[in-house]
This record gives sequence, structure tokens and C-alpha cells, in this order.
Amino acid sequence: MTAAITRRTRRKLKSEINVVPYIDVMLVLLIIFMVTAPLLTLSFEVDLPSSTAKALESKQDPVVVSVRLDGQLSLKLPDAKEPAPMDAATLQARLGAMAAQDRNLRVIVAADRAVAYEKVVAAMDVIKAAKIEKVGLATDAR
Repeated sequence: MTAAITRRTRRKLKSEINVVPYIDVMLVLLIIFMVTAPLLTLSFEVDLPSSTAKALESKQDPVVVSVRLDGQLSLKLPDAKEPAPMDAATLQARLGAMAAQDRNLRVIVAADRAVAYEKVVAAMDVIKAAKIEKVGLATDAR
């Protein structure tokens, strides 16, 4: 019998931490957060009819779209004393013309508490169709 002499050398223990898997996990988490963060900010703030929020301070007064109990829409310009009643098509055309002149046009939707939510949403759809991005809801500050 031939004896094969095998020489076993002791492996030196690694005392280093391999950080490559940790970097991979962190990059995956970063990508997940970068993808989900914009989705979380797609919602919009809704102030209910009574609120203690401070009023927005702006150099330019907003245009106010009022929704009556029967669903009639009216438009009140900053320099007008009374709102002018109009149908949805006329309101959309007027707001669209105003938005074409001023991209920073702000519109406030004002409605009584008793107005059906569907009618308020319909008014907001008219405003959105006029390509206005800055829309808020009027509340009763208490």
C-alpha cells in the first residue's frame, strides 16, 4: 500500500465582512422606495366644510367656482362683486381661456354642506377639463 501523503494546510480564517450582499439589498430597497414614493404623493388634500386651517396667502386672488344645491355652477372672478351663473360648457370655456393666459391660475370650489358630493366632483371635472391644476376647496374657518 502506498501511502499518499496529503498535506493539509490550515485555511486562514477571514475576519472581513463581505459587504457586497448588503449593498445589493440596500440598492433594491432604494429602488423600491424611489418607485413607491411618488405614488404616495398622488393624493390631494381635501379640506372638509369646517376647518381650522390657515388661509393661503397669495398675491393673486383665486377664481371661485360655486356649486348650488340644485347643481347650478357659477363663476366669481377676483374683481367681480357677484358670481355669474353659467352652465358647465360655458364655465369650461371661460376657465380654459383664463388658464391659457395664466398657468398659475388658482381655482377654489365652494359648495354648501348639503350639496351632493357628486355635484362637487362634477364641478371639479369641468375645472380639470379646462386644464387647471391648482384646485382647492373652500371651507368655513372656525
